[in-house]
Order: sequence, then structure tokens, then C-alpha cells
Amino acid sequence: MSFEIALSGINAINTSLDTISNNIANSGTYGYKSSRANFSSMYAGSHPTGAQIGSVTQSISIGGGVQTTGRGLDASIQGRGFFVTKDATGAEQYTRVGIFSTNKDGYLVDSKGRKVQGYNAVLDASGVPVAGAGLGALGDLKVPSGQVAAQASTKLSYVGNLSADWTAPSVTPFSATDPLSYNSSLVSVVYDSLGTKHTVTQYFVKQPAPATNQIQVNYTFDGATVGSPATLTFNTSGQLATPTAPVTLALGTPAGAQALSINVDYTGTTQFAGETTNTVNATNGYASGALVGVSLAEDGSVVAQYSNGQKQKMGTVTLATFPDESGLVPQSDTSWSASNTSGSALYGTPGSGMAGALTVGSIEQSNVDMTSELVSLMSSQRNYQANTKVISTENEMMQNLIQAV
Repeated sequence: MSFEIALSGINAINTSLDTISNNIANSGTYGYKSSRANFSSMYAGSHPTGAQIGSVTQSISIGGGVQTTGRGLDASIQGRGFFVTKDATGAEQYTRVGIFSTNKDGYLVDSKGRKVQGYNAVLDASGVPVAGAGLGALGDLKVPSGQVAAQASTKLSYVGNLSADWTAPSVTPFSATDPLSYNSSLVSVVYDSLGTKHTVTQYFVKQPAPATNQIQVNYTFDGATVGSPATLTFNTSGQLATPTAPVTLALGTPAGAQALSINVDYTGTTQFAGETTNTVNATNGYASGALVGVSLAEDGSVVAQYSNGQKQKMGTVTLATFPDESGLVPQSDTSWSASNTSGSALYGTPGSGMAGALTVGSIEQSNVDMTSELVSLMSSQRNYQANTKVISTENEMMQNLIQAV
């Protein structure tokens, strides 16, 4: 019986050594979670028959260190959750390794080529994300390749201080070619429906007494006068009193493009003594642009970057959490699959519910504690030697018994 008990101990220790050696081998593997072999006793009725490995537990809840990479499509999860991927067969695999890229078809994939799952953006007919539409359908995340269409300007925002020290120009009437007929000017860039760049120039003219709190604004489009002058009226506190709504300015129809009209918003403009300053001078249009890169945001957004400087949110990476993470079945490539023990996946966005937040530009490292593993290795070695000593002693006793007989 002693032979069998000692042999069972050796077999159990060999299984434990496999677990320890696998942990040590994967100490540099991104997203790896260490395992531990748990010993249990064996009995036949009330008689001991040795030891065995009763279970192997995973330390999934223990996070690994974070390595900063600075790469826009690298991300680590701070807290619970797994990135969700689908392999070529359509089976879901869950991983903590956030090393992503886009393949030739525009799909977001992990380092093993599996398609990353998430909520795609809701797009309009031209492929532009619909603002305020919320999360789209859950599925393979895809970033459309090619160009983003041009968008005509519809708004021009101006905020500044038009100096109260101005005096009415000595030359009248206003002429865009005569600097003595206006106090200041400002050039803004706008785009038509084809993405062609144009200039809108505003000319500010201080009005003579008794309308000293009024400034007339004249407009030109590519050097030609357009629209009717607008009048900005300020109260005695230097704040803009009128207009209270944006000024609609029809700019005409550029060659080959649609008619262009913008709303000029002066909200926040003041009339204080001192220097004339411009703090906001922005329009919302842009020319067409080609896709130049894709990056992740802290909230899991997949952001497409274009050559015209525009950024568009094309989707949101989803994270999966489980009722019992320890019940997940480990697979190769530092992945897990769901089981009856783990329960079904619960999907959400980073930072929502039980899902952890993302740290972009970093990768989660292995959570293997090398010191603990080496101590366990030495302990296993001593246990192995003790069990072999039992077998050796039992063998000597049997030999002595045979010789005595």
C-alpha cells in the first residue's frame, strides 16, 4: 500500500509541476493568468490511498502589471471584463490582450486575426456617423476604408472683443478696398459641398454718435460683397444685446457646387476698452479626406482619423463579464471560452456596469508572481524527494524481509 500512496503523491506532484512550469514559461506572456494546482486526499472507505490534484484554479481576478506602449490601438482593462473576439468559425473567444489592428477589409482584429466585437456606429446614407444616434448593433467592428465625403460649412462662430476705444472711420461709405473705411477685419475659411475652400471676410465698422454702442459688420465672399450688413448692439456693460440669434448669410452658389449659406453666431462677443481680440473663429465644414489611422479612446470608442484632420467615432469596443470568471475554460493564445460553470457573457461598454475601464496605449502583462512560483517549485521538489524516499525505504524493507526468509 505504501508504494501506491507514494506513487500517487509523485503523480500529483508531477501535475503540480506542470502547472508551475506553465506559469513560469508564461511569465512574459501578455494577458496570461496564473493557475494553481490544488491537492486533495484519496480514501477507500476509511483507508487512505494517497493524494491527487483535486482541481486547478485560475487567478483571473488578479490583474497583471501594465506596460505602456504608446500605440493607439493597444488597450488594457483596469478591472473586470474581457475583450470579445470571434474566430474564423464564428466561435467567441474572450481575452485580456488588447493588441488590435485593422485588416485589409477594414475589420478591427486582435493579434491572432480574430474579429473584435463591439457596437458599430449608426451611419447615414453617405457613411457618416449620425450624431446622437447612440450605440448601433453588436457585431464585428469595421472602419470603412476610403475617403470621407466633404461637408459644406453651415456655421461660423465668432467670439472676440471689439474695442470700445474705436472711433468711427473718417472715410464713408464702407469699401472693402479702403482700410480707412473700417476699424478691423477678420478672415474665416469655409467649404462648399465639393470641399473647395473659400474665404469669408468680416469688416467691423464703428458707428458714429449717437449710435456709439453699435458696430456694423459687412461681408465679402472670396472678395465679392455678399448679403446685407449686420448690426451688433452692445449694452452699457459691454455685453452683446442684439442680435440674439445667429445672422444668416447667403454666400451664393460656387461653381459646380450647391448653394452655400452659413449662420454667423456672435454669442459671447463683447465691447470693452482696450485691445481688440479674437478668441473664437471657427467653421464646421471640411474638405474630403482619406483614412490615415484608427485609434481607441478611453471609453472604448473606435476613432477613425482622416487626412483632413477630421475624426469620426465608428463604433465602441464591448467588454464581457461573467457570473463566475473562474469557470471559464482556458484556450491557447491567452484566451478563454464560456462554460456552464462560468455562465453566459454579459456585454457592456468599458467603464459601465461591472466592466472595467480602458487604459489606451498600454498592454496588460502576465500576473505570474515569479517569487511565489519559485518557492512552490522548491516545495514540490522537497515533496517529490520525500515520496521517492518512501518508495526507497519500502523497497529496502521488502528486500530485508526476503533475505530474512
